[in-house]
Amino acid sequence: MAERFAVGAVLPAASFPITRKDLVRYAGASGDFNDIHWNGRFAVEVGLPDVIAHGMYTMAVAGRVLTDWAGDPAAVQEYYVRFSRPVAVPDDGVGALVEVTGKVTKALDGGRVQVDLTVLSAGQKVLGKASAVVRVS
Repeated sequence: MAERFAVGAVLPAASFPITRKDLVRYAGASGDFNDIHWNGRFAVEVGLPDVIAHGMYTMAVAGRVLTDWAGDPAAVQEYYVRFSRPVAVPDDGVGALVEVTGKVTKALDGGRVQVDLTVLSAGQKVLGKASAVVRVS
């Protein structure tokens, strides 16, 4: 197995900005127009810090680190996350930043590896237990 897929190998870190415009685009593509993803007043009224990114959008953004590293999106055979904390996206022209790091943690049978991701926004873990099985052969 190539060294870049060896246990302990670190995936290239990446940062992804998320703006309100991104949320509008995702809402249109997914059909999820829940007010918490676009209406700041409503989001605060229901106890959120601000408008929040869709959980599946956050998961997809983090998954880009896996697909870029693997070189083939089809190589990602399994992908799991636990939504730990919402990504608040302020309406300040900057938005939020999601930072993703990853590491190969286990060699599996069939030319596959387990990769664990750390996904942060504003210094807080937003996806817990983020893990994937990636085919490398």
